[in-house]
Amino acid sequence: MEKQALTLVILNGKGAGNEALRAAINALRDEGYPIEVRVTWETGDSERYLQEAVALRAATVVAGGGDGTINELANALIHIAPSSRPVLGILPLGTANDFATSAGIPEDPQAALRLAIAGRTVNIDLARVNQDRYFINMATGGFGTRITTETPEKLKSALGGVSYFIHGLMRMDTLKADSCAISGPNFNWHGDALAIGVGNGRQAGGGQRLCPRALINDGLLDLSIVNSQELLSTLLHSLTSDEQNPNIITATLPWLKISSPNEMTFNLDGEPLSGTEFHIEVIPGALACRLPPQCELLS
Repeated sequence: MEKQALTLVILNGKGAGNEALRAAINALRDEGYPIEVRVTWETGDSERYLQEAVALRAATVVAGGGDGTINELANALIHIAPSSRPVLGILPLGTANDFATSAGIPEDPQAALRLAIAGRTVNIDLARVNQDRYFINMATGGFGTRITTETPEKLKSALGGVSYFIHGLMRMDTLKADSCAISGPNFNWHGDALAIGVGNGRQAGGGQRLCPRALINDGLLDLSIVNSQELLSTLLHSLTSDEQNPNIITATLPWLKISSPNEMTFNLDGEPLSGTEFHIEVIPGALACRLPPQCELLS
């Protein structure tokens, strides 16, 4: 068997005791795949481990965790020179796993790890916010953002992705629209938005498919604005159907600008960013990633 290139798994500390993952890594090592594991403890660890992966000439770095883990690694990968940048693999171990779910990545650790190491490599887009922050899946603002940032950890652990929706029902009394203006090529809108989704991927918040037609290799971002007072029916619709909801305004754009007289908070793959102006643009083909052959996010 020919010598395989090194894979470095960067594992969120919450998944360090996952016995199924330990068995999967040992099984693939037995097949001849050299795999090293690093466990994160605090912010910045992923970037430090990525630098180690580059020094070791690892062919692949695997994000083992949820959307936040993938986001942290993607933010670090984009700053590595393309000539020495490893391929990104994804091992879904978080609560919601929105990006991995919509990409069709297996939940089984061994199947996901095998895909991450030996699967097909494709170039995918990355979105950049205000020149220095990035997201791989989705930026969400408004009511949806408040729910995903406030949902208790115990509820997420017990119920998984549906916990966001249940917590949303519990917080309907806090419903408040954000007044803002959104513009882009041949697109202008202003009004009160209950929820905003800017999608490179399709879903966020534990399964809310705000951008059900988004593709991650088309050089475009999908924008969805919920401006209806019927938020409950809109959220239910987003959980159960990919058909266009009349309460959602949509556009497909290479870039867009969002401005508000009041401070807004956007979740970038679960990582909050607050401000009054957001310039969001797509970087086509920014990263190499290993995804399933029939991935619905690919054009």
